[in-house]
Amino acid sequence: MSAHETTPIASRVQEFLKRGVVIRCPGSVDIDPSVSLEGIAPGTIIHGGCRISGEDTSIGPDCTIGNESPATLVNCRLESKVTLGGGYFAESVFLRGAGSGSCAHVRPGCLLEEGVRLGHSVGLKQTILLPFVTLGSMVNFCDILMAGGTSREDHGEVGSSYVHFNFTPHGDKATPSLIGDIPRGVLIDQPSIFLGGQGGLVGPTRIEYGCVVPAGSICRTDMLEPGTLTIPEVRVSSPVRPYKRGVYRGINRTAGNNLIFIGNLFALDAWYRTVRSVTMGGTSFGAACLAGAMLVLKRAVSERIAQLETLSGNLEDSASRLEQDDSLEAARQRSFSRQWASIRERLETGPPDGLGSDKRDAFMSVMGGRSARSGDHVETVRAAPDASRVGAVAWLQSVVDWTLGLWPDQNEE
Repeated sequence: MSAHETTPIASRVQEFLKRGVVIRCPGSVDIDPSVSLEGIAPGTIIHGGCRISGEDTSIGPDCTIGNESPATLVNCRLESKVTLGGGYFAESVFLRGAGSGSCAHVRPGCLLEEGVRLGHSVGLKQTILLPFVTLGSMVNFCDILMAGGTSREDHGEVGSSYVHFNFTPHGDKATPSLIGDIPRGVLIDQPSIFLGGQGGLVGPTRIEYGCVVPAGSICRTDMLEPGTLTIPEVRVSSPVRPYKRGVYRGINRTAGNNLIFIGNLFALDAWYRTVRSVTMGGTSFGAACLAGAMLVLKRAVSERIAQLETLSGNLEDSASRLEQDDSLEAARQRSFSRQWASIRERLETGPPDGLGSDKRDAFMSVMGGRSARSGDHVETVRAAPDASRVGAVAWLQSVVDWTLGLWPDQNEE
């Protein structure tokens, strides 16, 4: 008899075994009492050394946990056919067919939609990946939203050894990057985006569909022309120049990209409340993931507001120090800082429910019957007629535009 066969099995683990959960080496697995017995579907495979805790834990049918190395799950929600190879996963949501290799470090606030794939040693936090986006190995991809691609064969790609730089020398994190967007990305019909490996992206940056950033390069600028290849300039010797900590530049771009990012979060929330509430609510595990995703989005908005609060608090001092060198930039910084309280209040309230309601309702009149017949979100969206897609984009874009419009001075020269 092997050693693991003689290891005592906790009574809680025994209850899950009786329910039909497959637990390899059950004496080495820890399932906290906070996890509901109904929260793990029969047939789920949990490998040795795994730890699962949290009253919000929900693991749907045909999921596999810890097949490459032990995994720790804290208040995570998995829809179905999710594979988490190993590592640490907290307060995040994984939709049907999402998967991760070993040594993952997925901190709170992540939403991985259908078919998303992570290689090994991937770090995420406040990360939203739309269907089929694929990250290689040894990737740090926090504070970012990425869409693009149509299938497992045609997917958005982030190469191995890639970093999203999300912390500035000024000490703030008003740096979320938007790769693709929500109004078009949720329809799963846009060209994929390629971020080549051994490279990085300096937030806050926006990249359009079909764009390519070559391997081995650092992208520091927005790529707003669809279907373009950008080769960042390589400087053999960079000039030495004075640096003043706390003196910001380019506030129009920084604040504008942050507001656009928040607008996309609002748009994704509207999509979940309206469309996914129909396509995902058919099972208890789907409903749990729906609720979890909406909680992730709510917290993501709060996080972005908090980071803009920090930025705004630094701008009066920055503007006073810039006055002599760049009076126009100083004026822009004061404009945002002095309007921030009003902007923040409206962000906390959120966009009006009626934005784009005619186009929303027309889209849902087409989607309702299809989703009821399909039971598969991706296939339901793929089947939507082209005419209804145009309306859906307009509906969701109106939510983004409302958010950007909260700072009317943003486009002034």
